[in-house]
Amino acid sequence: MTTETSSKPNRPLDGRATLVTGGSRGIGRAIVERLARDGARVVFNYARDEKAAEEVAAGVVAGGGEAHAVRADFAEPAGVRELLERATELLGGDLDILVNNAVLPFMPTPIVDIDDETYDALLTVNLKAPFLTIRHAARTMRDGGRIINISTLNTVRPAPGISLYAASKGGLEQLTAVAAAELGPRGITVNTVSPGATETDLLRDTNPPENLELITRLTPLRRLGEPADVADVVAFLAGPDARWLTGQNLRATGGLG
Repeated sequence: MTTETSSKPNRPLDGRATLVTGGSRGIGRAIVERLARDGARVVFNYARDEKAAEEVAAGVVAGGGEAHAVRADFAEPAGVRELLERATELLGGDLDILVNNAVLPFMPTPIVDIDDETYDALLTVNLKAPFLTIRHAARTMRDGGRIINISTLNTVRPAPGISLYAASKGGLEQLTAVAAAELGPRGITVNTVSPGATETDLLRDTNPPENLELITRLTPLRRLGEPADVADVVAFLAGPDARWLTGQNLRATGGLG
């Protein structure tokens, strides 16, 4: 008697309507690719790099998944609304999963040198935009859905020059906690993932090599994170095994804390 083993891949998110903000590169790209590999139907936005975004979508499709790239710049007044409208069209209805990953790049700057325009722009992209997408999800997400917000280790490990970035992410963490309490009765979980130093263009652009060498030495696992390390944590929170986790902040930092 022989036993046949099915070659069908494990797809815990099969058919789940998913929106990922900021999905064209770095951690966002890894999240799009991982969730699509798990069977999610993904819409993601990008602000400027259309070529990179289309490469992500094409790669997912080539692998048998579904992903759609939408240009929507959250720094523009109508950016979030345009993305939500287009996502509804592409996904054909309500959401199952929302991942807030989009962030405005910010060079470390002392508080004394930050102007009003920079403050407004960064808080708009990093905090107001996630508030708007979460509000949309609260109105349209199916019961049992998942909301995952990407924060940063810097909310508990502050450093000079990152006041706006850390403040915006701290606000996002509080928004997560409140949304978890409000949406829990519908079985919707709301959690935060806080990456440590992760190997991305943004990290390289905002840190000199000596900083990254120091961070690597201080990290118990003795390396920088990879985008896939964070995407795997997001996939866990998006899946059925995380059904009893809500209002939590999972620090994907390699032990740096």
